[in-house]
Amino acid sequence: MRVNNEDYISLTDLSRYADNEETKIPIQNWMRNKDVISFLGLWEKINNNNFKGVEFDTFKKEAGKTINRIKSIHSLFI
Repeated sequence: MRVNNEDYISLTDLSRYADNEETKIPIQNWMRNKDVISFLGLWEKINNNNFKGVEFDTFKKEAGKTINRIKSIHSLFI
């Protein structure tokens, strides 16, 4: 996906490819993986000046337990 001449990966599009009827299931599975969480944190650190890295570290330690904490770290990714 391109927005303002910038390339983005759409998790929703990837999820539709994995499971067209239940797109939330692949995303929930991905969000349980610590490597995915680490990648998202790195992406946010590079691309989001408002990203709260300290709060993210706590979230990262809890990877796989909950996805609701993403909102508390001002994530642009999701």
